[in-house]
Amino acid sequence: MRFLIAAISIAVFLVSGNAAFADKRVAFVVGNAAYKNVPQLPNPAIDSKAMARVLRNVGFDVVEGANLTRDAMTAKLLEFGKKSEGADVAVFFYAGHGIAVNGVNYLLPVDADLKSEMDVKLGAAINVDLTLDQTMSDAKVKLVFLDACRDNPFAAKIRSAKATRSVNVQTGLAEMKSGEGTLIAFATGPGQTALDGEAGTNSPFTRALVANIAQPGIEIQQAMTKVRAQVSDETSKGQLPWGHTNLTGNVYLNPVGVPAAATTDPSNAPVLAASKQGSDVELEFWRSIRDSNKVEELNAYLTSYPNGTFKSIALARIAALQDGPSITTRNLSAGIDPATFTEEANQVSEDQIGLDKNQRRDVQRRLTGLGFDVKATGKFDDETRSVMRRWQAARVYPATGYLNKLQHKALLSEIVSTRAASSEQADDEPARRRSSGGGGRRHYGGGGAGPPGGPGGLVGGMMGGLFGRR
Repeated sequence: MRFLIAAISIAVFLVSGNAAFADKRVAFVVGNAAYKNVPQLPNPAIDSKAMARVLRNVGFDVVEGANLTRDAMTAKLLEFGKKSEGADVAVFFYAGHGIAVNGVNYLLPVDADLKSEMDVKLGAAINVDLTLDQTMSDAKVKLVFLDACRDNPFAAKIRSAKATRSVNVQTGLAEMKSGEGTLIAFATGPGQTALDGEAGTNSPFTRALVANIAQPGIEIQQAMTKVRAQVSDETSKGQLPWGHTNLTGNVYLNPVGVPAAATTDPSNAPVLAASKQGSDVELEFWRSIRDSNKVEELNAYLTSYPNGTFKSIALARIAALQDGPSITTRNLSAGIDPATFTEEANQVSEDQIGLDKNQRRDVQRRLTGLGFDVKATGKFDDETRSVMRRWQAARVYPATGYLNKLQHKALLSEIVSTRAASSEQADDEPARRRSSGGGGRRHYGGGGAGPPGGPGGLVGGMMGGLFGRR
C-alpha cells in the first residue's frame, strides 16, 4: 500500500511537473512481442516500457502501447499524430518485427500474417515512411528510434511465394534518409539483423538508448555516439547501430548543466527544458522504494534511471536480497535525529568531532561499504569530500562535504551485515600479512571497529541506503 500511494503521488508530481516545460513534446512508444503467427520476441514489450519511462521523466506526453494488432496500432498512431501537431519535439520509438520489401520498410503488428508481397502492401504491415510523414511532419524536431531489425521469419515466407520469388525481401530494415530536423536511428546497419538480448531484459540497442539519450547535458547526437559504442562493446562488435541525421541545431532531452547560451541561442533546435523537475521526480521515486525488500521495485527504479543518483545502492541492495537472509535490512531513517536532515556541517563542526586518522579511515571505509567508493587514506581530501556530498545527498542531509556530530552518528548507525563485518577484519590484517606472497589482497568495503559506543561491526551497506544496469 505504501508503495502504491507513493507511486500515485509520483504520477501526480509528473503531471504537475510537465506543465512547467515550455516546449511541447510528444512521443509514440510501442513494443510488439506477442506475435500470433510466428515465434514471440522476448524483449520489445519490456523495451517500450523502459523507453516510455525515460521520456516521461524528461517531460514527454507519451502515447504508449504493447503487443498491438493492426487496428490497435493504427488507433495509437492517429492519437500520436493529433498530439504531435505543432510539437517542438516528437519522438517515434518502435521495438518488434520489421521488414523491408523492395527497399521500403514496414513495421509488423502482432496479428500480421505475411505470406506474400501483396499481404504487405495491402495493409497487413505499416509503411514506415508514410507513417512518419503522416504523424510527425508538423513537428519541429523529429527523433526516430527503430529497434526492429530482428531476424524476421516472415521474410522467408514471402520469398518462398511463387508470385514473389524475385521480390527483394530483407530480414533487416532498409536504409532511410532523414528530412530536415530529423534524426533516424536503427538498432543495426541496413539489411542486418540485431540481437534481442536475454529474455526479461532490454535489447542491447534499447538498453543503450535508455542509458544515454536523457543524460543531463548530453546533446542527442553525442548521446547516439555513446549508444553505438555501448552496443558495439556489449555485443563484442557483433552489432553496430546505424543512423542518419539532418538536425539543424542542438537537441538536449535533459539540458541540466548546459550553458545558458546553448539553451537560448535561437539558431539551435528546440531544447527540452528538464532541470529541477527531473531530479525531484527521481528523488520522489527513490524515496517511495528505498526501504523496499522487493527486487522488482528496485529494478523499476534502475529501469527508469539507469544512471541515477542512487544506482549503486539499488544494485547493492538487489545483490543482497538475492544472496539471501544473511543481510539485515531496516529503515535508515529510524532512530535518526530529525535535526540531521537540516543542520549543515562545515569544517568547524567536523573539527568538533575530533576524529583521529584511524577514525577518518573508518569513515572512508564505511562510505565504501555503502557503495560510495573512496580510498581509506585517513585524509579527507577532495575525493573524500566529493564522496561525502554524494552520501549526504543520498540521505537527504545538507550536502556540504563535511561532517557534524549528528551526521557522524547517523553514519555509524547504518546497517551491518555479517559478511561485511568479517570482511572488515580481513581488511585490517597486519601489514606483514598484506605483503606476504601468494597474490594480491582483495579489498572489501567494510569499516574499522569504530569509536566506543558505536554499533558493533560495520557496513554492508547495501541496505536502506540510497546511492549510486548494466
